[in-house]
Amino acid sequence: MSAPSTTTVRLGDSELSIHPLVLGTNTFIDPAAPQEFHTVLDGFLERGGSLLDTADQYSFWVPGNSGGESESVIGQWLAARRNRDDVVIATKVSGRPDLQGLAPETIARGVEGSLRRLQTDHIDLYYAHFQDDRTPIVESAAAFDRLVTEGKVRAVALSNFSPQAIDEWFRVAAENGFAAPVALQPQYSLVARQYEKELAATAERHGMSVFAYQVLAGGFLSGKYRTEADTEGRARGGAAKSYLTPAGLGVLDVLDDVAAAHGTDPASVALAWASAHAKITAPITAATSLAQLDQLFAAAALQLTDEQVARLDEASATFV
Repeated sequence: MSAPSTTTVRLGDSELSIHPLVLGTNTFIDPAAPQEFHTVLDGFLERGGSLLDTADQYSFWVPGNSGGESESVIGQWLAARRNRDDVVIATKVSGRPDLQGLAPETIARGVEGSLRRLQTDHIDLYYAHFQDDRTPIVESAAAFDRLVTEGKVRAVALSNFSPQAIDEWFRVAAENGFAAPVALQPQYSLVARQYEKELAATAERHGMSVFAYQVLAGGFLSGKYRTEADTEGRARGGAAKSYLTPAGLGVLDVLDDVAAAHGTDPASVALAWASAHAKITAPITAATSLAQLDQLFAAAALQLTDEQVARLDEASATFV
């Protein structure tokens, strides 16, 4: 294992600072057998990581689960290690099957459930997970602000919001003195670059940190899916299949070339591209082993040349 990274970035205009690699935990699916997940959490912290990203809905899609399993796994780990002050915890509300939307009562119930499962008295970064067009944003923003005032949440964030809805949240926050969002979580990768159209400018205008998800496009940008046969029998193969087009495979070709030049792998290059030129603050990536963690931290430190970034931009231009 390499020495822990000391690189940090500020989270919006909040008091929080983090390592520029976020551990996604939607793969933490079984609180009854948490040891392998706890090993990954230990390794993430030992390597200098700090921000854990979860949600109240993770992982309701697994048979027998109802949502909140990831939070429970993290809560068990926090209780066992007694290291709450060493990590920054982000979780979300509005995606759990029994807690849809951003009505104030839903937010109030959601935070209590998350706090209980996480075995903590506060959440560092609390996301409105999905835009809710049925609830006035001023009501949702007021509910989040109340959590900050009560000390249950340190900072507010948004995920899967349109530029217009983000602007509206900031408007009502300014007019009413509410806590303004400090971070945005959009989908972003070499084969999903829609974030660059309006969201990037919106986040920059409001001074938001940006933590991108699906940066490896369901594993496609790792290079392990190059034919439909490669996707057969793979849990995530279905997501990758949609990128098996001439344009998608062209992106893989350039990833291969750049990876070879650095003596690394396509996934590391794809992660480095997403963070190059400060396009985002940090990618959110999952790991299921210590070896994968080593790969991710190496990717976070990888510096691409301007020419390599330009080649990747050109190869993926159809995905903007």
